[in-house]
Amino acid sequence: MRWLRYLNQWHGTAKEAFHQVSIVAKFLCLLHVTDRYIVSSTHVQGPSMLPTLNLTGDVILAEHLSHRLFGKIGLGDIVLVRSPTDSTMMLTKRVLGLEGHRLSFYDDPLVCDDSVSVVVPKGHVWIEGDNVHASTDSRNFGPVPYSLIEGKSLLRVWPPRCFGSLR
Repeated sequence: MRWLRYLNQWHGTAKEAFHQVSIVAKFLCLLHVTDRYIVSSTHVQGPSMLPTLNLTGDVILAEHLSHRLFGKIGLGDIVLVRSPTDSTMMLTKRVLGLEGHRLSFYDDPLVCDDSVSVVVPKGHVWIEGDNVHASTDSRNFGPVPYSLIEGKSLLRVWPPRCFGSLR
């Protein structure tokens, strides 16, 4: 009989603990959904987007809805793209061509003046870094399927002196 009183004593505490854990779990689920499917912050670094983004790194906010729901990707947009050659890597590049666009670019601008012409196929985009001499982009791996686009940049949030739009 003594153990029943002891068990009843802990029943309220266990119920309250379960309630608190469920609140934290719901919050973490909401945080995950917001970060993955609505808006997220991304640290971007490297030379490929110079001078638009800093070499040492910027933090940008990227939204994940407009391109999925409305197909709102336009020329000049900076997008986050899953790399077609390494699915663990995320690229940040500028959209320079949409499906049906004809583009010409220099195969290797440092070596020769041979230009190459391509037509972006249906369901694909053409992406390039702003620093063409230090960027691995569509000139290397071709047009990127629209399904690899993870998000579109909204604004730069770090460093504070550069806060604002990326256009």
